[in-house]
Amino acid sequence: MSLTDIKTTLENKMDQSIAAFKNNLTKVRTGRANPALLDTVQVDYYGSMLPLSQVANLSLIDARTISVQPWEKGMGAKIEKAIRESDLGLNPSSMGDLIRVPMPAMTEERRRELTKVVRSEGEAAKIAVRNLRRDANEAVKKLVKDKLASEDDQKRSEADVQKLTDRHIAEVDKLVASKEQDIMAV
Repeated sequence: MSLTDIKTTLENKMDQSIAAFKNNLTKVRTGRANPALLDTVQVDYYGSMLPLSQVANLSLIDARTISVQPWEKGMGAKIEKAIRESDLGLNPSSMGDLIRVPMPAMTEERRRELTKVVRSEGEAAKIAVRNLRRDANEAVKKLVKDKLASEDDQKRSEADVQKLTDRHIAEVDKLVASKEQDIMAV
């Protein structure tokens, strides 16, 4: 593995860490409805557990209500039960074939709790990025030890790795600040 390969692999892995962090942020509930909020809900479909998105159509009715339209008539009660039993704190109501999932209004205390959750998710993402930096630096040191790269290459490479790390950590900080602002907006 060459220095270029190490840098390319590092950047790809850091980008994947940021993408995973963004995905985790979509699951943190703000006051607005978001169909991605129900991605973790599993529904019993003839004996096997499937994600809600595979047994129903999810869409927004308005900014605070998600509509769930089951693809089969008999699934409404099972879907409603799965949403109610999920740890999301949502209370769906059925209107014929359509299930409405209103987002409850958030209290100030709940908003503060969610900002703490966002900060801890952000810290976990930063730790992942720093671990990737450590792994890349160790790979470069191994190349120098095996006489496949010079010490000057090592210094340059470590500086590049640090720049990549700083850029990705700044992106995590920006995402955390944006999400906190989103949560605290009434």
